Amino acid sequence: MPAKRTTETPEGSTPPAGPGKGAVSVEGREVPAEAVTPLIRGVAVLRELTEAGGTLSLSALERASGLARSTVDRVTATLARMGYVRLDGRDVHLSPRLMELGNAYLSALRLPALLSPHADALADELDESVSLAVADRDGIRFIHQATRRRAMSLSFRIGDLLPAERTAPGPLFATEWTAADWQRWRERRAADPRDLSFTAVPPRAYGGDAEDDEAFVRRTREASTRGWALDDQLIEPGLVAISVPVRHPDPEGGIAGVASVVSHTSRHTARGLRTTLLPRLRSAVRTMERELQAAPPPEPGPPPSDLALWTGASKQRLGREFIESLARGLTVLTAFGEGRPELTLTEVSQATGLARATARRALITYEHLGLVATAGRTFTLTPRVLSLGFPPLSRTSLPAIAQPHLADLTSRIHESTSLAVLADSGEEIQYTARAATARVLSVNITVGTRLPAYATALGRVLLADAYDDAPTPTETLTSVRTQGYALVDEELEEGLRSIAVPIRDRSGRVVAALSAAMHASRRTPSECVTDLVPELTATAARIQTDLHTAARFTHVPLT
Repeated sequence: MPAKRTTETPEGSTPPAGPGKGAVSVEGREVPAEAVTPLIRGVAVLRELTEAGGTLSLSALERASGLARSTVDRVTATLARMGYVRLDGRDVHLSPRLMELGNAYLSALRLPALLSPHADALADELDESVSLAVADRDGIRFIHQATRRRAMSLSFRIGDLLPAERTAPGPLFATEWTAADWQRWRERRAADPRDLSFTAVPPRAYGGDAEDDEAFVRRTREASTRGWALDDQLIEPGLVAISVPVRHPDPEGGIAGVASVVSHTSRHTARGLRTTLLPRLRSAVRTMERELQAAPPPEPGPPPSDLALWTGASKQRLGREFIESLARGLTVLTAFGEGRPELTLTEVSQATGLARATARRALITYEHLGLVATAGRTFTLTPRVLSLGFPPLSRTSLPAIAQPHLADLTSRIHESTSLAVLADSGEEIQYTARAATARVLSVNITVGTRLPAYATALGRVLLADAYDDAPTPTETLTSVRTQGYALVDEELEEGLRSIAVPIRDRSGRVVAALSAAMHASRRTPSECVTDLVPELTATAARIQTDLHTAARFTHVPLT
């Protein structure tokens, strides 16, 4: 069964530099004395990068976070060593591997795995966008998006946080609010009347007033009676949505999440949503609830162990700038996952290989920051974990994932490298990413170029997998499948030699190919195999790791 909703501290608060500075971070509470200062700073840096769309210069990050430049340098160096960010000159970019933190929350929650197929099917049936959301204090946070591709389409992402009062799911979640929850909401509305802390929505043109607040209270009462709620252009003109709660099988569990159909007024009016789409949405929600009722508990696999062991390596290996306490603290979040939604301190310590005292300080820090909630002796991740990079990274593509890896590979082997996919016809390849070498004589192919598949190394790798279940068309493709690479020697063009390896998705299917191409005078065919195949294979493995992480709960386009 999916984990129940938990609560955490408000999103708008920015963590301070750390204890001992006299700063107050969340709801007016002082930073706990046992909190891990580098971990607070690391979370602050990740949030600033997230709010900026995934990229900031080091100087801009310094200004946004309020941290000293030397601290920013050490934090980003540590995050880069973990693979969570990429340093490119003076710029810092979020990396797909960071999504493993959000994946830990989503897999522990189980709702995306169980309900997303039904949301996708509903989106196909209605030809409208469908979303799943969970409560995040006085906001709602998306955990799945099935978006229609149109000229006018939605821009919300998995992990985006919206103010409850400007959404259709908000009144449904508010039906379960306590008096303290309503008071927190009113305090937030007073402190941020234009919703400036909710960067996923346009700010209000005016600050709002008591009439707006009373309208939300009224919508909540109506939602409690009707069992559904409507957003009639509350976020921005033209956007309409209708929502129905998905309830826990446990009668005392309340609302597990909310399913919504989202459209715009050129397709449906608010009344049209109620009359046309609400019955089908309700039917889909009943199917989702049956899915939750019937879902067996996840198979208990072997618990993870020593996740943080690598952080204890020598400074010589990890770098002088490496902050061990930050890396260890972030590793704590990955101890959670499917079959591990609630962990005790002992279980966190065992999973990470950290001393109990070290794990405890990290958990205290996360509870203070709203990333972890406690219930008795157990800890759970909160939806706030998705604020650590997930929204911008959830819109990544395979070419975007591969491009930095191609650049690194080209700098090592001094040959042009490319990524390609098989075109819909199955007869051509399409280049989707390139990194050219700085040579007077180099391979000149641009992104978007199409070439005959069978005449290229990239194409033969792709064809070898495409025909894997069919009668083998040629001995050449059989050889490619067996040896794991394809070499094409001056067949496409005189003097051009290329070699390619496959890139596979989470199911093991080849979805792209990676190649190096050069003039035939630079390497013999034998040297291509001995010198380049290991480099290509290692790079393909790194691309696959990022792709598998990014694609666990999101759709990653191949082009």
